[in-house]
Amino acid sequence: MINDQRRRAITLFEVLAMVVIVAVVAGTVIPQFLSSTNDPKSRSLEFNLHMVRSQIGRYQAQHRGKVPTLANFGDQMTRPTDAKGATTGTDLVYGPYFHGQVPRNVFNGSNVVVAVATPGQEPTGVVAGGAGWQYDETNGAFFPNHAEYYAAK
Repeated sequence: MINDQRRRAITLFEVLAMVVIVAVVAGTVIPQFLSSTNDPKSRSLEFNLHMVRSQIGRYQAQHRGKVPTLANFGDQMTRPTDAKGATTGTDLVYGPYFHGQVPRNVFNGSNVVVAVATPGQEPTGVVAGGAGWQYDETNGAFFPNHAEYYAAK
């Protein structure tokens, strides 16, 4: 009598193949989970940067090439202004560019805007004091003020 029933078992080769597949999948998935906590913050920061920069550009277009001053940045961006950038008077036809306040930097929670260390040059690090943003009033450039942003560059 011929026995047509063969023993169904997993061979050593099949076990090794499954281990390799699981290792490859784990090697690609685990690093994504570890870095996923900063992804939403980074995306939010990039969105805020884009929005603020575009509103500074809009301000500049409406004010004959002038950008907001650092001393009055919050007022000039959150209140109506006249053609000269004044926030008081009767001819306040421009803005506001942000409703309420300047957006917060999601990494440090601050919406304080400080001057860049060297006007005319992109910053390479943070300005001390815990501010959320760095601003160059000579050209309207706007940057985040937190170490993780500059460490990633």
